[in-house]
Amino acid sequence: MSEGSKKAPVLLVTKEFVFDAAHQLPNYQGKCERLHGHTWKLHVTLKAAVNPKDGIAFDFVELKRAVKSRVIDLLDHSLVNDYIEHPSAENICLWIASKLEDLPLYELKCWETPSSFATWRPDLQG
Repeated sequence: MSEGSKKAPVLLVTKEFVFDAAHQLPNYQGKCERLHGHTWKLHVTLKAAVNPKDGIAFDFVELKRAVKSRVIDLLDHSLVNDYIEHPSAENICLWIASKLEDLPLYELKCWETPSSFATWRPDLQG
């Protein structure tokens, strides 16, 4: 690296999404085996270098467009079982990661309730 150049700083950029969807867990023993709904919350976090030309690491508009078209438009007001065989919060998080695999994903958090969520990160995938 030349004396006058600096490495672009890397940041985490997060966008929050909310959608309503129903699911049931057919192989689960308990109340969640019955059809029920949630207001789901999703945090999509990307890791990207800040572009020195515009000061942006990843355009929030582009992130919103990608998540909305690939995830939210499918799951919002749907029966998640139509897309995911065993739609636990964990499997929904994995499914979302597969839909967004071309993005510089750092972390996904998928809340089923205000106090219960699953987290996906590439470093956890062995």
